[in-house]
Amino acid sequence: MIEINGDRIEGAILFAIVVALGIIVARVVSMNVRRSLAEKVPANELNLILKVVNFSIIAIFALIALPFLGVDLSGLIAAGGFAGLVVGFASRSVVANLVSGIFLLVERPIKIGDQVKVGDVAGFVEDIHILSTIIRTYDGLFVRIPNEKLFTSNIVNLIVNPVRRLEYIVGISYKDDAEKAIEIIRGVVEDHPFALKNPEPTIFVDELGESSVNIVVRVWCPSSVWFDVKTELLWKIKIELEKAGIEIPFPQRVVWLRRDRNEPGKDVPA
Repeated sequence: MIEINGDRIEGAILFAIVVALGIIVARVVSMNVRRSLAEKVPANELNLILKVVNFSIIAIFALIALPFLGVDLSGLIAAGGFAGLVVGFASRSVVANLVSGIFLLVERPIKIGDQVKVGDVAGFVEDIHILSTIIRTYDGLFVRIPNEKLFTSNIVNLIVNPVRRLEYIVGISYKDDAEKAIEIIRGVVEDHPFALKNPEPTIFVDELGESSVNIVVRVWCPSSVWFDVKTELLWKIKIELEKAGIEIPFPQRVVWLRRDRNEPGKDVPA
C-alpha cells in the first residue's frame, strides 16, 4: 500500500502556485517591455530582451518556491557560491551594458544619424545595439562604445536642436576702423542664405588685444549645415576685409634695447 505524505503534496502545490505566479508576472512584465520597446529596438534584439526578462523572473520565483519541496538552498548556495561569484564578476559588465542599453532605448537621448560627442569621441551615430553603440567619427573611423559608459557619460547631441550658434574672433589692426570692419562683417553675414535673422547675429568689439582689436562674431544657422556655414563665412569675412584694406595682423612684439648708462643717446626699439 502506497502512503502519501500530506506535507509533500502541500509543498508541491505551493511550489506550483508560486511558479505559476512567476509565469504570470513574467508575461505581464514582458508585455509591457514589448509595448515600450516595439518601435525602438530591432525585432531580434527585442526577442532576446524578452527571453532574458521572462527567464529571469521565472527563475527567481522558482528559487523562492524550492523550500516548499524540501530543498535546502543553503547547501546549493554553498556549493555554487564560488562559481556564482566568478560568473557574476565576469558577467557584471555584460549585465550593466544590457540594462544601460534598455534605458538608452527607452529614454532615447540619441538616435541613428545624430551627430554626438561622448568624451573625446565625436561623429555620427551609426547603430545602437543592446550592449553597445557604434559611432562613425568625422574621419571615417568606427568606434564601439559600451552602453554602460555611454549611459553614464555626458552626451552632447550636436543636432537635436534645429539651430546652432557659431562664433569667430576676428582681429584687426589698431590703425584700421573697427566700425567699418563691423559693418563689412555684418554685410557678409546678412548676405549668407543660411545665416538666421532670428536669433539675430551679434558683432561687437570684445577685447583690445596685444596685437589686434578683437571683434566677436556670433551667428545662428541650421544645425544640419553648421560646419559648412562656419567655413564659408570665415573665408568670406577674410576676403571682404582684405578688399577694404583692413589688415588682419599677426602676433608681434616691440623689443626695446637699453643702452649702457655711460653711452650717449636714448633707448631705441630694435
